[in-house]
Amino acid sequence: MTIFNHAESKISGVGLGLKRELIPQIQTAFGQTHIANINFVEIAPENWIDAGGKTAKQLDWFVERYPIACHGLCLSLGGLSPLNTVFLQQVKKFLHQYNIPLYTEHLSYSTDGYNGQQGYLYDLLPIPFTEEAVHYVAQRIRQTQDILGQRIAIENTSFYVKAPISTMDELTFLNAVLTEADCFLHLDINNIYVNSINFGFDAHEFLRGIPGERIVYGHVAGHYQQKPDLLIDTHGEDVIDPVWALLESAYQLFGTFPTLLERDNNIPPLELLMSEVNKTATLQSNYIQHQQASVT
Repeated sequence: MTIFNHAESKISGVGLGLKRELIPQIQTAFGQTHIANINFVEIAPENWIDAGGKTAKQLDWFVERYPIACHGLCLSLGGLSPLNTVFLQQVKKFLHQYNIPLYTEHLSYSTDGYNGQQGYLYDLLPIPFTEEAVHYVAQRIRQTQDILGQRIAIENTSFYVKAPISTMDELTFLNAVLTEADCFLHLDINNIYVNSINFGFDAHEFLRGIPGERIVYGHVAGHYQQKPDLLIDTHGEDVIDPVWALLESAYQLFGTFPTLLERDNNIPPLELLMSEVNKTATLQSNYIQHQQASVT
């Protein structure tokens, strides 16, 4: 199997989502051994484009010290309104300005359009799993890549209701879009697990159907259990054991792709988050040691 060359993305090891609450804590602790396993950080470009003053200085500080991955929120690849090409030009300028080679987005939609007007829904909603949707979304991904002048990665997303018009399952849809758009994959391990519980499929079997050669990096996160068969992807809780086990299986299948911890809500102090960052690093190290031992 041909695995994506992670050197092309400039990220490796373990990452952490860069939230405002964490910025002063990371800056204060920079260079100390207890945060050594933070190898890269992830930002949403929407929160940083055209930033000035203190915010711009903070971004400059991180760009000088950490590789950066950009993970977008509002492109709405599955939306009915035309792609926001003005925004994409802003993203292109931002990526070039800060020498950030990697931009990823969600395989979902987040806008609603009517009579030329576009409104943002502030949520990531599922695209119907149909052949028509495959062609539609793939074309919008290719348009995005043409504007940016580079390939992007799409993230498999969590969802809670299946569109009644769907004619294929999530994995078939995901693979079809990846192939037709010829883009990369941003593999979210927690989203696979959440969907597997909500819709009753085998998460490990789903993982085995992923095209590993397209993975650029991964996410792990926590979620909220509303019911035994209903999980909500909040990114506000600790990562649970079945998600860690799924990540370990992913490393066994695809190698140790860069992996980032998402924590968007109920954010604890950095020293507590580091336990999950360090656990990810340990899983990566264990896999590498096992591979080296098997060679010798």
